[in-house]
Amino acid sequence: MPQTVQQFDTAIVGAGIIGAALGYELQKRGHRVVLIDRDMPGHGASFGNMASIAVTEFMPISRPSVWFQTPRWLLDPQGPIRVAPNYAPRLIPWFLRFFRAGWPAKLRQLQADGAVLCQRALADMQALMAEIGLADDISETGCLSLYANAQEFEADRERLEMLDRFGFDYDVIDRNRLRDLEPEIAPVISKAVLLPDNRTVRNPLDIVTRLAEIITARGGKIMRDEVIGFDVSGEEPTVRLANGSGVTAKSLVISAGAFSARLSSILGEPMPLETERGYHTQIMAPGIALNHSLIWPAKAFMVSPTAGGIRVGGTVEMAGLNAAPDFRRAEITAKRAREALPNLRLANTSEWMGHRPSFPDTIPVMSASAKISGVFYSTGHGHLGLTHAATNAHLMADLICGATSAIDMNAYSVTRF
Repeated sequence: MPQTVQQFDTAIVGAGIIGAALGYELQKRGHRVVLIDRDMPGHGASFGNMASIAVTEFMPISRPSVWFQTPRWLLDPQGPIRVAPNYAPRLIPWFLRFFRAGWPAKLRQLQADGAVLCQRALADMQALMAEIGLADDISETGCLSLYANAQEFEADRERLEMLDRFGFDYDVIDRNRLRDLEPEIAPVISKAVLLPDNRTVRNPLDIVTRLAEIITARGGKIMRDEVIGFDVSGEEPTVRLANGSGVTAKSLVISAGAFSARLSSILGEPMPLETERGYHTQIMAPGIALNHSLIWPAKAFMVSPTAGGIRVGGTVEMAGLNAAPDFRRAEITAKRAREALPNLRLANTSEWMGHRPSFPDTIPVMSASAKISGVFYSTGHGHLGLTHAATNAHLMADLICGATSAIDMNAYSVTRF
């Protein structure tokens, strides 16, 4: 047991958007909370995400249409997926689960499980942003999905049919209307789909920073330290920190993004959580202005007006938590963005790499531990951490407080693996 131990109602390991939103919600319900992170709040994946509340993007990654393209993508040095050769053997169990998740019967259920969260996501995030004084930081415009030709549009038909099935709005628009909405888009783009509820935030880091400020102002605590272990032999779990101190709480939440798997393994409850390393290029002197965020599914990149400039990101790299960044991945997406936006200037730029926490079935774990009383998991939101943050906070707070959940939480259990 550490020599100095502080007591809280709830300790949350992880101070990204998921942990911060949950801490804020629990504090509203009367909990004294502490957020523990080795970095400053919001400086992990929450810093560099694509600033999108992407309520339509719940299609599981594993599906037959992706399987058939994956070998070609992997053989292409500039393809949307890269697996580091020296890391590939460690990924075999994850990919076996990944392929099982994509069988048609399972795929439909996973779509439904993702849709339940995304159907609530925009309203929940708008309410949260209004509460913390950032209501004006969510755009009123949506996202445009771009297609160069009929073949690209038909290749995305599966996603549109899914949106029809679950009642999400979209609007197919022709080249003339697209030119009116976004004059900078290149003539090569012949058609687009407007996703009106996929909103962009002004700066994702600002949201986490504001949540952390409110939590501390109301008596909560932010601790910047490394978690090195746990003591779960007593009535309440204790977190052991690298500085020699500890934190004991009635409820312990593991919400450390892609690093959650290491912590759950220490607790004796391993989970198949991997990092999809994502890259972005932040362009502060782009020379153009955008009214919408943009995605080009066939080219696997996204462009968002955020953080005082334009951010370009996309692709997936499977290389683990410790490999050095390969910023050629960021250069690839920036180059592709100029195919859609020929007047985009790559001036005053910075590059970033972060770790998306991803389960093979693409849906998160929001669950009590199956082994240790008082321990909970809130992780694995993949590309949708910002999208799910406010909804996750409500659902996890209900679980931790013993309240009746608004949805069936069994689909998000840690035991499903």
